[in-house]
Amino acid sequence: MPRILHDLACLDDRRLSPYCWRSKWALAHKGLEFEARPQGFTAIPRLYDGAHRTVPILDDDGHVVADSWAIADYLDARYPNRPRLFEGPAERALCRFTEAWLFGTVVPLLMPMLALDIHDHARPEDRAYFRESREQRLGRSLEAAAAGREERIADVRAALNPLRLTFTVQGQPYLTGERAGYADYIAAGLLQWAASVTTLPLLERDDPVVAWLERVRDLHGGLGRTSPMYAIAV
Repeated sequence: MPRILHDLACLDDRRLSPYCWRSKWALAHKGLEFEARPQGFTAIPRLYDGAHRTVPILDDDGHVVADSWAIADYLDARYPNRPRLFEGPAERALCRFTEAWLFGTVVPLLMPMLALDIHDHARPEDRAYFRESREQRLGRSLEAAAAGREERIADVRAALNPLRLTFTVQGQPYLTGERAGYADYIAAGLLQWAASVTTLPLLERDDPVVAWLERVRDLHGGLGRTSPMYAIAV
């Protein structure tokens, strides 16, 4: 039975979930072959008798694991002799911090800017669900949330400054040092999400964050380039 990772997809086979991207890189980091199987938003509850509401969902020869953190922990536990995602509790805790920082500061800036783009790229059968659920979260229409987004790009760039300083002041190629680790997969997945759907480039071409993202995309045989993307930078 093939190893399957159920992945969020929209039109043109764009894979846009930051959580799915980190799980795909985690599998590749472990050297494990897998099939990334596309699912639309409203198709997910039909998987595995409705046991899970979101992706990623990993089916490893009948061992079904949902949630990106649970998948990462499962991979290290089941395949301990392959390259580890977490060398110990301290590294895992720092990865948790990386996620909390990004999803606490950057995502609140990006989500209003990108929600309409995601809706427009969603499969037709998913659009009503996406609009209703996201407008409820945002407290306004998708169109109102996106209005004037060009003026907010500077805020996104400023929020990413901790990444930028890591590569310029610290002089390291990846967040985890000389080799990419799970913290890189968390952060790069977020920018992959943005680049999957928005035609509004968020960064400048000479930004060190862009050079780092290109390095991560090239990892594991260019896994990060296997889904259609718009330009993340101008």
